[in-house]
Amino acid sequence: MAMKGNKYGTHRVIEPKGVLTQAAYRIDNDMDKRYSNEIICDVLSLNIDSASFTQIEEACGGDEKKIGEMIMGIVAQRGKQQNPVTGSGGMFIGKVAYIGEDLADRDLKVGDKIASLVSLSLTPLKIEKILAIHKSIDRVDIVGQAVLFESGIYAKLPDDMSEPLALAALDVAGAPAQARKLPKEGDSVLILGANGKSGVLCGYEAMKKVGKNGNVVGVVRNPKQVDALMELGVYHKVIVASATNPVEVLEAALDANDGKEYDLSISCVNVESCEMSAILPVRDDGTVYFFSMATSFTKAALGAEGVGKDVNMIVGNGYTKDHAEITLNVLRENEKLRNLFDQKYV
Repeated sequence: MAMKGNKYGTHRVIEPKGVLTQAAYRIDNDMDKRYSNEIICDVLSLNIDSASFTQIEEACGGDEKKIGEMIMGIVAQRGKQQNPVTGSGGMFIGKVAYIGEDLADRDLKVGDKIASLVSLSLTPLKIEKILAIHKSIDRVDIVGQAVLFESGIYAKLPDDMSEPLALAALDVAGAPAQARKLPKEGDSVLILGANGKSGVLCGYEAMKKVGKNGNVVGVVRNPKQVDALMELGVYHKVIVASATNPVEVLEAALDANDGKEYDLSISCVNVESCEMSAILPVRDDGTVYFFSMATSFTKAALGAEGVGKDVNMIVGNGYTKDHAEITLNVLRENEKLRNLFDQKYV
């Protein structure tokens, strides 16, 4: 019988000892070791976190060969895909290759295709070969294996949509689920990074929640994106401003909300130094949800203090109850969004 590991995977931590796998510098990615409470998958694709992929791509000057080498290097050094600059990872899709006997009661069998819903920054990963890099959608097709711990969450891939489509949506599943949970009917909601995957899904859920008396406003940097976003029907208004310029965002955002501050802002940007653009337009006692992994929570905390903003700030936890099903249902409900994902992210 295989040995039982720690529920949270600490048996795989190499250094420093005493921390969880996400905080560890290096973890054990030896796939020949089999534990009774682990699942091992043959990985098909990695969806690298947007902030992480953007940083890697810029560091490599957009060169695909160098991007592949950098990813291989990170995994070889750390035993996981955790960007040393952003600290973030992503998620994978793969086929179940091994289920430990302690997890035999799960609704899962060898051969099932699943998407991991925990970050690659804490997932033991071994890459044998990179098959393809899809720069426009932050995806890397590989030959390799990954481990899910007993505490790890995952979703079986649905039968009614393609694997790449499901992967694209599940990659950001935490965001639309929070956009459903956080606003109330009649609220005003500001979404930064409005044109990205998480942005449009958040817009759709927020529009449903705030109803006809609410106001959901998207922020984009490129004016050419406005018409297409309005055609999607996931925002009441779309404004043009750079999220790295908080004064510009504040002025345009207030103008789009009858001069009033917002009840909620959601940051879905993939670049740094956008914290104050999410904080400034929000009223006292309002909420700021930082889904973006490019967020500096030091900048957010000190920045809010510095401008005297008493706002509730939520760390971008990628997990919310039922988030996988909520997100896949968005694509089932909204044909325009599903077509957009099929064209842009598959």
